[in-house]
Amino acid sequence: MHDNKNISEFEAGNIHVIKNKELSIQEALIPVLILMSMLAYNIFFVDGQEWFGTYTNQIILLLGGAVAAIVGFFNKVSIKIMLKEIWENLKSVFTPIIILFLVGALAGTWLISGVIPAMVYYGLQVLNPTIFLPASVIICAIISIATGSSWTTSATVGIALVGIGTALGIDTGMIAGAVISGAYFGDKMSPLSDTTNLAPAMAGTDLFTHIRYMSITTVPTLIVTLVFFTVLSLNVETSGNADLSGLLLTIEQTFKITPLLFIVPVVVIALILFKTKPTIALSAGVLLAAVFSFIFQPDILNQLSDTKLSSIINAILTDTQITTENEKLNDLFASGGMQGMIWTILLIISAMVFGGIMDGIGALAKITTSLLKVFHSTFGLFASTVGSCLAINISASDQYLAIVIPGKMYANAYKEKGLAPENLSRTLEDSGTVTSVLIPWNTCGAYQSGVLGVDTLHYAGYAIFNWLSPFTTLLFAALSIKIRQLTDK
Repeated sequence: MHDNKNISEFEAGNIHVIKNKELSIQEALIPVLILMSMLAYNIFFVDGQEWFGTYTNQIILLLGGAVAAIVGFFNKVSIKIMLKEIWENLKSVFTPIIILFLVGALAGTWLISGVIPAMVYYGLQVLNPTIFLPASVIICAIISIATGSSWTTSATVGIALVGIGTALGIDTGMIAGAVISGAYFGDKMSPLSDTTNLAPAMAGTDLFTHIRYMSITTVPTLIVTLVFFTVLSLNVETSGNADLSGLLLTIEQTFKITPLLFIVPVVVIALILFKTKPTIALSAGVLLAAVFSFIFQPDILNQLSDTKLSSIINAILTDTQITTENEKLNDLFASGGMQGMIWTILLIISAMVFGGIMDGIGALAKITTSLLKVFHSTFGLFASTVGSCLAINISASDQYLAIVIPGKMYANAYKEKGLAPENLSRTLEDSGTVTSVLIPWNTCGAYQSGVLGVDTLHYAGYAIFNWLSPFTTLLFAALSIKIRQLTDK
């Protein structure tokens, strides 16, 4: 029998953090090392998803969770506690899963209604390769600041930008990297963002102090990102310019293109700006696009199925392919509907099972506290925070845990060093929020890859803002630039 006297727990909002005094750091790292070894073997030696078939990554995460459960069993953690934490994790991603289904439906209805083709048609005439990548960063940054959501930004303008850039012949990894860089800048700096509110709450400072202080590292990182994408745009080889007129003509011949189609995305963005729940805003976008498909694209609906209604239902639920004379557009004018999101959703569920067990056995807290013991200087404290956020993003597969656990664990350490709490809140965002999207099995990495249709490892190297942010915060700490002391307040 397990009496669980070795277990202690604290809560931060709805997130439970469990400590296990009997668990060693070596034992806590066993599931992480096995998980990463299996993922690495699958990526580098078994060609991606062939090891266990299509759902290899999901199976690997569940196997990692099984290893963690065995470690927990030998450290007197009951199955009940592990199942409880799995359930808490699954509850936390219920809304994101609904959003993913709606994004699949949105992509399908926006395709058959002509919304996405219209975005591509007009975008090709405005966004040329010379300015496309930096413009994408700026556009996504503005939308994300206004909405407070990198996920919503990717699901709306992000999809359109990937379509436009693909038609221009720009590598999809570059496009997705630019979209994600801008979206996460806006997500970090927006007072409407959940992570931007969560980080100061964990550190013990207020929202606007946090945002002002965070701008010290975030703005320079964005400037470097824009310079990089500007240089990249000036030197990128494209194939879109040569046959641009042909692409435009093909779109015109296939769809009825009119500026009125932009009513659909404008309504969705307006609903989000007025703080409507994302599920409601996206549902409105699906329904409105379905109506517009009847009005503007009856020929397309007739081609896809026996009845117009069945064409719309199929676009919402399953694969849709609109064939044109241009192969590049054929790849672009395809959608998987809700069915196309199943792989991503199962990956998120599997990640939550692994993260729940890791939290339930106390491994996440052990990894964080062990990192804290390694460093003793002020710079070491910042480095430890960054390392903890990265470790939890990898091991727990969730950006919220990557903010909450280090935030609660390190708050007193920053005070003991005489550091103002905004140092901690800024570091949590610079390393916890933005790096989550670089990890394929993290909920953010899985979501962005699924929505944008670009593999995480393909765009990760181009998501300059995201991987540069932790280095920027460490550079400022090493040089003691704008490191606010408690006595300064």
